[in-house]
Amino acid sequence: MYVWARLARMAATKSRRGPYRFGDEGRLSFRCLPTDIDFNMHLNNARYMMLADVGRIDIFMRSGLLDLARKKRWAPMLGGLQTVFVREIRLWRRFEVVSSIETWSGTEVIGKHRFVLDSGETAALIMTSAGVYDREGRRFVPIDELVHLLGADIEPREPSEEEKIFISSHKGLRVLAKSGD
Repeated sequence: MYVWARLARMAATKSRRGPYRFGDEGRLSFRCLPTDIDFNMHLNNARYMMLADVGRIDIFMRSGLLDLARKKRWAPMLGGLQTVFVREIRLWRRFEVVSSIETWSGTEVIGKHRFVLDSGETAALIMTSAGVYDREGRRFVPIDELVHLLGADIEPREPSEEEKIFISSHKGLRVLAKSGD
């Protein structure tokens, strides 16, 4: 089951969080519910990905990307992700998903989702690679063009060493997936 109620709540409350600006963090608060857990009584690994989706959609909505994409018939697409779990999120525990756009190059955006416990400790980290596909043009949109269309005047920063490792790993996995092995 997808997290439809949480997605609806996020959409209904987006104006309270204000517009998303590049360099900001999006913060969404959750509680680990019985529908979120596995047999270990903690947040199921697939639920992390679904809640990261909600964090990304929040950024898409508040930045204006979702409206722009609908108008231009573009499709934001996740290219891949890598997750590390460092602490469990037990049943009924409160936590936040802190989402951000970290940097970009060409047609690829690097995003981050931190799952932060109410104690302030990070429970998990997800790094993502994504892009925006122009269906009519049959191409991925250069992110600088997208940022400009959204009215932002910002340059991407150089990727951190960890981000470079993620990008390299992601590219290697894409090559492996396309080779059919």
